[in-house]
Amino acid sequence: MNRPRVLHVITRLDRGGSAENTLLSAARMEAYAATVAVGLTQGEHSPTEALARERGVEFVAVPHLVRPIRPLQDLRALWELWRLMRQRPFDLVHTHTSKAGLLGRAAARLAGVPRLVHPAHGHVFYGYYGPARSRLFVWLERWAAGFTDRLIALTSAEEADQLRFGVAPAAKFAVIHSGVDFAPFHRQGAGRQEVRAGLGIDPEGLVIGTLGRLTAVKGQADLVRAFALVGRQVEAAWLLLVGDGEEREALEDLAHRLGVRDRVVFAGWREQVPAVLRAMDIFAFPSLNEGMGKALVEAMYAGLPVVATRVGGVPELIREGLDGLLVSPSQPAELAAALLRLALDAPQRQMMGRAAAQHAGEYSVEKMIEKLAALYGVLLEESK
Repeated sequence: MNRPRVLHVITRLDRGGSAENTLLSAARMEAYAATVAVGLTQGEHSPTEALARERGVEFVAVPHLVRPIRPLQDLRALWELWRLMRQRPFDLVHTHTSKAGLLGRAAARLAGVPRLVHPAHGHVFYGYYGPARSRLFVWLERWAAGFTDRLIALTSAEEADQLRFGVAPAAKFAVIHSGVDFAPFHRQGAGRQEVRAGLGIDPEGLVIGTLGRLTAVKGQADLVRAFALVGRQVEAAWLLLVGDGEEREALEDLAHRLGVRDRVVFAGWREQVPAVLRAMDIFAFPSLNEGMGKALVEAMYAGLPVVATRVGGVPELIREGLDGLLVSPSQPAELAAALLRLALDAPQRQMMGRAAAQHAGEYSVEKMIEKLAALYGVLLEESK
């Protein structure tokens, strides 16, 4: 029996959560024949791409599909996607992220693909652009939602945000969290002190860490400013930033100006994420806009107490006072106060870390695949 054919469309397969979600969805849903149409990926590729290729996922390059708004390239990408969909009999198109979501769904509609699914992996209605461009994105999302069969929100909070902006009626939404593969956390890796030694961190230091692309919307500048305040009272404090991106140089300069550069470690991307997380004592997540936060779930599963901003779906993950503490975005002083509270209270850190690890298990990739497969089944049955 032929498996239904699903086409995933995404701009890039980097180390971010949306790429991980795409690759896991394609690789782990064995009842479907998956193809991934992707633009040019700059920098580090997602390590899950290798797993997807091993499991027979097909990859098709879409040369002009890029993340920035570039009208001429966008038109060429639309044509490339339309041609691919006309050449192949796809049963369902599953688009990912804002740009690929708009172009992929428009191409699918023009090509007559029976079913369309789109998870925004968060949205760009605030935190990314100015008011005029943000309003344009809201209008475009409303337009595309009109011919999309189902919109996936990663959390109930994200669904509420989409409803508040009038993107689509509630009946079009399904809430399916972005699943995390916890298998690497159960493999033997480098020890806590070994990782610290390799990064030049004091073995007895208190390490505040974060993980993700170094980009403005992730709020790492607020974290560096908050760390400078924490460091005045906790001499043994270190800040560990795992990841890379366009803001790295600016963040290094900021740390230097604040006089904390010698205690801020820029580790770049790391293959052994569980090991580097275990080298931390507190996980900070200062994002300005977030759909859910794969790195946040990973940190929780590693048993870390969390200080995170109260944005997007984050409050749905973090149970205030139980798994960690929530603060307002773009408020370094408030972030510093929460970090200091945990830095000075080891028993509370341990209690929150245990609760976070238990709670994070609800966001496994297996549960995501189960819900996504059920959604596919309903939509494909309706198309018969």
